[in-house]
Amino acid sequence: MKHLALLLLIPSLLYGAESWPQWRGPSANGHAGKSGYPSEWNKTKNIAWKSVLPGRGHSSPVHDGKTVWVTTAIETPASEAEKKERLKDNKGLPSVTVLSKVSLRALKIDPKSGKVMQDIEILKKKQPQWVHKLNSYASPTPVIESGKVYFHFGAYGNACIDAKTGKILWKNEDKALWVMHENGPGSSPLIWDNLMIFHLDGSDKQNIVALYKDSGKIAWKTKRSGELRENPQLQKSYSTPIVETFNGKPVLISCSADWVYGYDPRTGDELWKIKYGHLGFSNVARPVTGHGMIYLSTCFMKAEILAFRYEGEKKPKLAWRLDRGPKMPSPILVGKELYVINDGGILTCVDALTGDLHWRERMDGEFSSSPTYAGGLLYFSDQAGITTVIKPGKTLEVVSKNELDGTAHMASFAPLGKSFLVRTNEALYRIGSL
Repeated sequence: MKHLALLLLIPSLLYGAESWPQWRGPSANGHAGKSGYPSEWNKTKNIAWKSVLPGRGHSSPVHDGKTVWVTTAIETPASEAEKKERLKDNKGLPSVTVLSKVSLRALKIDPKSGKVMQDIEILKKKQPQWVHKLNSYASPTPVIESGKVYFHFGAYGNACIDAKTGKILWKNEDKALWVMHENGPGSSPLIWDNLMIFHLDGSDKQNIVALYKDSGKIAWKTKRSGELRENPQLQKSYSTPIVETFNGKPVLISCSADWVYGYDPRTGDELWKIKYGHLGFSNVARPVTGHGMIYLSTCFMKAEILAFRYEGEKKPKLAWRLDRGPKMPSPILVGKELYVINDGGILTCVDALTGDLHWRERMDGEFSSSPTYAGGLLYFSDQAGITTVIKPGKTLEVVSKNELDGTAHMASFAPLGKSFLVRTNEALYRIGSL
């Protein structure tokens, strides 16, 4: 397991201790290594600054210690007549937002003041696909690396900008990457080696794609090979992949409808695939790894956590499964315990090696954002804008409950120094000391 521990350390060394470069942090597992983070706050207590951002978006903040980046969408609603006409083609859920046009933008923010330093239009679309009302047009979280910021807006396109100047270095709006998301874009990208990798799992086509990060040109595109349900609404997915080293080789672990896949990240060649064993689609949660294992959620309809043992195996083998898993929040691993908050607020702690239940308690609220582990504490935020802080352990110990502005936490926390960047539906906050 020494190589696995080293792998988890490498991203922190590359990005530096003061960076949070992608969704769920340097190791994509929601862990921050420092101590001294705040555990109590409200709309006036422990607030360094509050910044009301233009537009709307659910992407989480990322930063390199010097600047903060988030995405947003400036929305122009469709008229009632246009909405009615366009929704004639809607074969999915009726609870959607329909726009006449949308401007997809990158916001560069000063971490000391919260001031928007640059507001950059990346893409502009007329009559964009509708999105679910729990989603936004700017939900995928960008990635910052080596002075560049990489953006993915689902089928609408991809881009890279210079983090210092804000200059757009490349854009990719290739029609070959068009899919019907149904509920809007949701998957965040990852940067690995010289590639930008992301999912495009629509109701019409399902692929995983890599672009060359220096040019934006397609490096490889791999069609999902697993047999799917006949209903197109059960074929879509919104999960985010990870790259992990198992048995001495990098593996791209990718959750899609009904199947989890392993790919060679260099080529996109499929190494293996495993069926969940029951219906699983509209995947949102990102998998995590540890102890030579993979932990993932099957998401909709009846969500379960599946734990696969991979280290020492040619192909991952199911070790255990857990019911009442999350549809949207990602699991989080702390030591030998795995913590899972499902959308309805049931918080579960199990032994990560065996799946044995330590405890299961109902929390107040409904949850969409993924949890964070920082300074020895776990942070869970809900759609009512309340963050419950607990101490990890084999019994539940609630440290505090904190509320900001009463609007939903759809984005995940981004630790910065001894503070958190917290995006609500109303604003971006820096909680704690500068």
